Amino acid sequence: MIVDIKILDDSSKVWIYQSKSLLTDDEVDCIRDDLNAFLENWTSHNARLYTYGDIFHHRFIVLFVDERFAGTSGCSIDKSVHFIEALERKYNLSLTERTEVAYFEKTGKPESEEANIIKLVLLHDLKDAYEKGLINENTMVFNNLVKTKEEFLSKWANPLGKSWHMRFV
Repeated sequence: MIVDIKILDDSSKVWIYQSKSLLTDDEVDCIRDDLNAFLENWTSHNARLYTYGDIFHHRFIVLFVDERFAGTSGCSIDKSVHFIEALERKYNLSLTERTEVAYFEKTGKPESEEANIIKLVLLHDLKDAYEKGLINENTMVFNNLVKTKEEFLSKWANPLGKSWHMRFV
């Protein structure tokens, strides 16, 4: 059952899947339809889950589950992974690769939609990107390992200098 993100408890679980490529508007619309169909029917031990999901920045597919009403199980998590893998096949995407770090690259355009472009760098290339000046302590990086809605809202994008990614620089 899909609910508004605002009513999800802060402890709601979150899973983030990052696309290697920027999704087109058409892909976002189609994937959002698929996502809503999946979330509406997502269950754990035949109990409907209280869910929310969306696509952020044309790159991140994010799933939430409020476990106050029904908890996730291994089987329900497997269902979500199979769903994501099905999206990968259907849209020829890479969503389960975990070795790339997404970050905002400043373009210099003030206060516009294009003021920040999301770039990707391999985790093992962070140090090189840092040394070349492509990123610095203030570069906003995405932490796709956040576990809860509260962490998603407060710690999903943080300056590199305050992120666990900094240990790779």
